Order: sequence, then C-alpha cells, then structure tokens
Amino acid sequence: MTLIIAEKPSLARNIASAIGTLQKHRGYLEGEGYVVTWAFGHLFSLCDIEDYTGKTSTGKWSMENIPCFPDTFRFNLRRDKEGKVDSGVREQFETVKSLCHRRDVDAIVNAGDADREGEIIVRLILQHAGELKKPLLRLWLPDQTPETVRAALADLKSEDDYNNLAAEGFARTYIDWLYGVNLTRFATLKSGTLLRVGRVIVPIVKAIYDRDLAIENFKPELYFAVVGKGEGEDGIELQSKKKFSKDEKAKAEKWAEALNGVPTVVKSRKSKKDKLNPGKLYSLSKLQNALGKKYKMPMDDSLRIIQGLYEKGYVTYPRTNSEYLATAEKDKMKTIIQNLAKIGYPVTFKDKKTIFDDSKIESHSALTPTFKIPDKQALSEEEKKVYQAVLRRFVAVFCAEECICQKTELVLAAGELEEFTLKGNIILEKGWTKFDDSTRTDKIIPDYKVGDTVSVTYGIKEKETSPPKHYTIETLNNYLKNPFREEKAKAEEEEADDAEEYRAMFEGLELGTEATRTGIIENARNSNYIQLKKDVYTILPDGRYLIEQLSMMGISMDKFKTATTGKALKQVFRGELPVEGAVGIATDEIRSVFEKGGEGSDFDIGFYGDPVGICPLCGNQVVKGKYSYGCRGYKEGCKFRINLSICRRPIPIHQAKKLLAEGITDPLSGFISPRTGGTFDARLRLEEGKAVFDFNK
Repeated sequence: MTLIIAEKPSLARNIASAIGTLQKHRGYLEGEGYVVTWAFGHLFSLCDIEDYTGKTSTGKWSMENIPCFPDTFRFNLRRDKEGKVDSGVREQFETVKSLCHRRDVDAIVNAGDADREGEIIVRLILQHAGELKKPLLRLWLPDQTPETVRAALADLKSEDDYNNLAAEGFARTYIDWLYGVNLTRFATLKSGTLLRVGRVIVPIVKAIYDRDLAIENFKPELYFAVVGKGEGEDGIELQSKKKFSKDEKAKAEKWAEALNGVPTVVKSRKSKKDKLNPGKLYSLSKLQNALGKKYKMPMDDSLRIIQGLYEKGYVTYPRTNSEYLATAEKDKMKTIIQNLAKIGYPVTFKDKKTIFDDSKIESHSALTPTFKIPDKQALSEEEKKVYQAVLRRFVAVFCAEECICQKTELVLAAGELEEFTLKGNIILEKGWTKFDDSTRTDKIIPDYKVGDTVSVTYGIKEKETSPPKHYTIETLNNYLKNPFREEKAKAEEEEADDAEEYRAMFEGLELGTEATRTGIIENARNSNYIQLKKDVYTILPDGRYLIEQLSMMGISMDKFKTATTGKALKQVFRGELPVEGAVGIATDEIRSVFEKGGEGSDFDIGFYGDPVGICPLCGNQVVKGKYSYGCRGYKEGCKFRINLSICRRPIPIHQAKKLLAEGITDPLSGFISPRTGGTFDARLRLEEGKAVFDFNK
C-alpha cells in the first residue's frame, strides 16, 4: 500500500480521481493500492520566542528576550490568534501520523505543491510523525489533470532528489522568522505602534514610498521644444532633438525659423515585408501584469483565480517565473495543440528556442492550458478572463498563421540643418494578432517616396519636465523581478571597472518570488501601508510612518540587503551554501541593528513612554511618544514637543535629554535642507520653549 500525503484536500481529490474509485474515510481515501490523505496547507508553524525563552517579567513584548537566535528551530502545530491549536488541525495530523505507521503502508509519497513551500509542508508532517523506516518518494505535478497525475505516479522520484529544494525552503522559513519576530518587536517597542517588519514587505513598501516622495518633491522645469506639424488629418509631427531651457525662448524661435527657411524632404525610405512574432508564454508575473493592465485586476485576485483554475486541472502550475517550456514537454504540447485544433483554433507545433529552452527554467515551465478544456458555462466571468488570457497567448505562440506586416522607416531632412526619423508598421495579414494583440501597438505613417517635399510648419511649444509615475501593478511587478535594472544598465553603459562585479551581483536577484510576492503585497495592503486604486499603488500614512520610523532606528531593510539574502537562498538551492550559512547572514544583520541602536548612538530614539526630562513650559514630564518627545501636559493644552526627526535627521533620546537639562545639544551633523537638499551641521537650542537651530561653534 502506498500512502500519498497531499498539501490540500483539493489536490488529494484530484489525485484520487486519477487513480480510480477510492473509498472515503474520515481524513483520507483508500483503494487500488493507495491511501490518499492531506494537510490543510501548513499544519505546523515555527514556535514563538517565548517557547525558547519563557515569558517576560511583564508577560508582554519586551527587550528582555530579544534578539532571539535559536540554536535549533522548533515547530508546533498551527495555532490561532489566541495561541490555541485548532481541533481540526490536530485531528488531521493525528490521522496522517497513524496512516504513516500503518503496517500495510510500505512507501510514503510527498505530494506537496511543486515548490519549496510545498516540499517542506509534508516534510514537517513526516518529521513530527515519529521514526519512519519506509521509502520516502516525491510526486511532482506540473498540472493536476488525470493524465499528468497517472504519469507522475508511474515515475515517482526519491524524496532525496529534492533535498536542496527543502533546504532552501527551511532556510527561507528560518530567515523570515528571525527578521519578523525580532525586528517587529524591536520596532514596535521603540515606536509604541505595531510595525510589521519583514524581509520583503519593507523594501516593497519603501519602493512605493520613495516613488511617491519623488513625485511630491518633483519640481517641474519649463523648456521649449521645436515641433514641426504636417498638413492634413494624417499630417506628421516632427520634434527637434534640440531642447531649449525656459530662458532660451529666443533661441528656440530662431531655430524654428531656420527650419522653416529650408524645405523638408524625404531623404531615404526603407520598407520591407516582415513577420511580427508573438509575445512569449506567460510566467505568473507577466500574466498578472497583463490582467492588471487590461482589467485593473489586483494581483491577489489574479493569483487566486489562476490557482483555482490549476486546482480544477485547466492550467499548469501557476507560480512559475519562466516564460519557456522544457524540451521534455514537446509531446505533451503536441497533444494540447491537437485538442485545440479539433475545436477550431489554427495551431501547429513549433520547435523553436524561443519556446523550448531548458536553460531558462528553474523549477517550472511557463503557464499553459492543459489537455482539459473547460465548458464556457463551467467558468465564472473572472475565470474566463484569466483562462482566456492564458489560452490566447498559447494559441498566438503556436498559431499556424503568421502575422505579416510592412515595416517602414522614413528619414526626412530639413535642408542640412536636422534629420528626423519616422518608423511604423502596417499590418497586412493579422495572423496570431486575431487572438492576442496585447503586445502590439502599430503606428501608421504616410506613404511618402524618396525625394518628396513635405509641407511642414515648425514652431515652438512650451513644455515641462514630467514627474516620475506612480507604480502600477505592471511596473511594480517588473521592479520586484529586477530591482537593479537601472544600476546594472548604468554600470554597463559607463563600462565601470566593477561592471563585471555588478553583473555577478545582480544575476537572478529579485524581491520575493513568484510564489510569495502577491501575498506579501496583499499583506502590505491589509496593514494599511499601501493602497491600490484601479491599477495604481500609492503610499498610505501608516506606510510612511513605517519607513520613516525604521530609518530613524537605523533599520535599513533596503533592496540590496533583501536581495543579498535572496542570493544566499539560491546558493542553498544549488548546494553551494548550507542552511546555517544563509541563516548566519540574517543573524549578523539583525544583531547589527540592535548594536547600532544601542544606548548613546545616533539611532537610539528611546522606547515608547521613556522619560526624557521636564517640560520648560509647564513643568510636566516629557516622554517619548509616537512622533515626538512630547509633554504629558498636552491634555491641559501644553504644546511642547521635540520632533523625533528634524530636517530628516533623527534626534537621539540622549540629545533630547541634554536639550531639556542644559538648554542645548551637542553639535549634530547630517541635517538636510528642505529648500536646497544640501546637508548642514548645527546644535539644537531651547528658545522660548521651542527647539531652534544654533549655528554658533
């Protein structure tokens, strides 16, 4: 008898239905030589700090037991918010445990989802089930159709083949726990407000914060452009490469006059028929980008829907970062193509490197439809949108009808003064664009011949520089997949001495993964750090507070450090670094935060409620508050306060104490002028109950 442990009940049902008719029991199904049982996703979670250290003297969060770095990480059955183990979770674990020890069970199969999280979910159950001297096997499912399940059951791998994947999964779990529990408690105790500090959530919120701050601080600059307008409805528009500042209006007018003084003639024309290639198959991020752009569909909605379609057997495993298929899947694709051809789609098999490329696949191939084609009535409207997006892209990639266009490039010359280039496509045969045209925008240009004189009138147009744009679903996703795109491009463009180092550092680095990114962004939304309206992300007040407080505490959870941890996890996956090595990197970073914020440092802004001194206005006590060192007499109308940050420079608590006790601080460096952006040094001095700058040395 073979025991199969599925990650979720829905997967267990799909496996069971592929095997045959199995008899239902409480917590499992049995028949045809198999016992199929399931978890509810995570049955186990990491123990809390108090399980290692015992309760604090107050019974509340305290600095008494942090930072906490366990020698060995321990797990408990999953608990609810009140710390109690759910009875259903306990009962199901006991069921799985007893099945593992059944005498007639001679092999156990891990059927967790085909990723690192699914790998460790079942391993944790087996670790807590007691000693098992039975072969452990792995069922790896790229999709959940009966055909795929049966093929995978006939080709079970040893669980040992996935040890590196499990090691990466455990390393990520330990590291995220270390960051989350230590820094969340530290930041919350400092600020008096629950601040969720996570390895990936903070850099995501910070990216949106930085972009919104850049937009707010953007100062548009006026300039003059010289623009040529052609005659008629189809008149062309030409823009000079020369740009004139707001003080150079006369120069701009003079250049426009010069261009008007010579004929604009078509100098050259290149025109050829060509094939337009479709976009690649979808990865999860690229699919979410397309759905966000077309339907304004939030990422958590698109992931939930595509996951549901996967569990129903209509699409392949969704949490993939690849846009390519494995060469071993060619026969499988031929069968899917035959099925689609039978229902009228003009598809044919294509054996191309742009479709099949093993070197571009880490764990999972691109998203595709499966053998199983749903009836239209079987899908909701939202499911139809998502399924059609996957199907139409697949049909476009394997379309038998080519998209033929006429590519044209015109070069126009205004005498000897300046040349202008116009490019455009004219679609001659639609081909695959009948099914998926989301990647194409076609610019139509006039049918000019070489030597034609074009009637163009040049004039000046006042314009202003544009601020950065808010992050959208698509642009945020693209940033998180490649957060160092700009730095890398700059290094390559400038051919810097360390360009090779940049290339090595940035290879494969991303913030979050296809499997985790959506959930982390949703967590940031639920925490009121960011908001999503239509498909635009913006920062919220709580998000600003999070980033600014962490900055004052010296907690730098930037993309560089997060990506370095991500790189270490990949090294664990490749067997180049042990789990302990990756955990050690995180431990050192967290320990440095506590040391950096130690007493007397520039990042020691005290803990919420700490006494600071006596109010110079009313004589009440001044204490550390949420935004400032403020007077307890505020309810009686006292307005004395010293902001925690002045001109973007944190004011440490020992300097606030000195200001109240002696009327002046030590010299402080690093203030940033809101007017010029430059830095300056100064003391703070009390003057009529207010903290003011003192520039006397």
